[in-house]
Amino acid sequence: MFKHLLVPTDGSLLSVAALTRAVSFAKDAGARITVLYVEPTPPVAYDGVGGLSSAHLTQDLQQRLDGLAQEILGTAQVIGQQAGVPLDTLVRVGDQPYKLIIQTAQTQDCDLIFMASHGRRGVSALLLGSETQMVLTHSNIPVLVYR
Repeated sequence: MFKHLLVPTDGSLLSVAALTRAVSFAKDAGARITVLYVEPTPPVAYDGVGGLSSAHLTQDLQQRLDGLAQEILGTAQVIGQQAGVPLDTLVRVGDQPYKLIIQTAQTQDCDLIFMASHGRRGVSALLLGSETQMVLTHSNIPVLVYR
């Protein structure tokens, strides 16, 4: 039924557990996976009166963000290879991960978004929100939430 899964990851333990389960699911279904990491937009260096900024600082921050993305996606590739499941990786940059998740699922022709729920409840859920909840609310593509 499902042939191409999008699995967003942030590198957290729950996210890696969801990826591991998605790989098992894909293997059983004969599906392939695209793993997505949404890298945050680096902050804009302030270079005005009283501002402290350096081109090296901005470059160093970008290198650290890129390195983290590659580390997280490298782990995903190992998990896919060990199970023998075809797995591609993508990095998108932005401040609204839910929108990038949905857009990527559409542009990559994914027929299922398989993602972790970070289980926020109560006041923290109200204040921080949930990317998973936003994807569930806005996606026309089926979403499977792993808890």
